[in-house]
Amino acid sequence: MTDIDPAKAKPLRRTVLIVALLNLGYFFIEATVAWGIGSVSLFADSVDFLEDTAVNLLIFIALGWPLAHRAKAGKLMAGIILVPAAAALWQAVAKFSNPDAPDPLSLILTAGGAVVVNSVCAYLLLRHRDHGGSMTKAAWLAARNDVIVNVGIIAMGALTLTVVRNGWPDLLLGLGIVALNLHAAKEVWEVAEEEDLAAKALAGEVDDD
Repeated sequence: MTDIDPAKAKPLRRTVLIVALLNLGYFFIEATVAWGIGSVSLFADSVDFLEDTAVNLLIFIALGWPLAHRAKAGKLMAGIILVPAAAALWQAVAKFSNPDAPDPLSLILTAGGAVVVNSVCAYLLLRHRDHGGSMTKAAWLAARNDVIVNVGIIAMGALTLTVVRNGWPDLLLGLGIVALNLHAAKEVWEVAEEEDLAAKALAGEVDDD
């Protein structure tokens, strides 16, 4: 991949800053509700908002860096994506022996708001996802995955409200969030590796034989 077109850099920086602020704002809302109702999946998703904030701020800062440095930033972001997975596992283990059901109505309403925020972020990032390599790919993957997770939380809340009435669906969805983040981290790491190789090729460090 070549360096980012300067004409595309300015709108991308503006977009990721807006996305970062949206994610930071909803993190406080969702985290407060998650702790209040004791939801594993909602807590993991709230940490996702904080992770998305970090990823987009890192893009904002690192966008003007050389290709090799952006590749390193992409690998860092692959690690950042794993943070919500660790948080979800911690919560799941803590509640495994006593899986009380979180309040389904609060869960559904909060996840519904998250769908709106993440859909807006994914839409804003969609046209930029191929312009910044692993950095913008990381941001778009995070927003896309969050929409999927939020829809899953709404469905799980409805299931808890009408059928199951215990905390097992919440625990299982929390584990699903772990799987999604592992896959996203793998994809971002692979793109960052490609950028690293491209940077070495430009510097004449790669043997073509």
